[in-house]
Amino acid sequence: MTDLHIFVGALLMLACISDLRTRRIPNVLTFSAAGCALVFHLITGGWNAAGWSLAGYIVGLLLFFPVFALRGMGAGDVKLLAAVGAWIGPSQVAVAALTSSIAGGIIALVIALGYGYLKTALRNVWLLLAHWRVTGVRPLDAVSLQGSKGPRLAYAVPIAIGTVVTLWLK
Repeated sequence: MTDLHIFVGALLMLACISDLRTRRIPNVLTFSAAGCALVFHLITGGWNAAGWSLAGYIVGLLLFFPVFALRGMGAGDVKLLAAVGAWIGPSQVAVAALTSSIAGGIIALVIALGYGYLKTALRNVWLLLAHWRVTGVRPLDAVSLQGSKGPRLAYAVPIAIGTVVTLWLK
């Protein structure tokens, strides 16, 4: 286990605790973690490593931003993936985003089943796809984070799972 793994693990643990308790991931956590990653990589690997860290941050930010823009995810989740990207770099954060999405889908299915919400969730997905077909890809308030009355998923947990799996597979 490297120093990098320890820092990423601490970031993910703190984000999960905060997200599960308050449904928020504080900016002070995500921005300071990204800043620390940049400094860490600058000190340990020079300017090339710092550039790699910045690229990871940008890729992490861009991967989940469309879901946020469509009101399907909170900004803290996007900033958390970006901070993770600053630590693990652009290629690894792309894999982490994919594995996080798979973990998030599985957890969402379990939660929907547990709350008796699966039928409604599937109906909402169908409604969203129909809405997009007619109006283009735009937010639909009835099924957005703010408009939906369904159970919520603290997405820091799938991001943590996806990142740990990605680092483990590396």
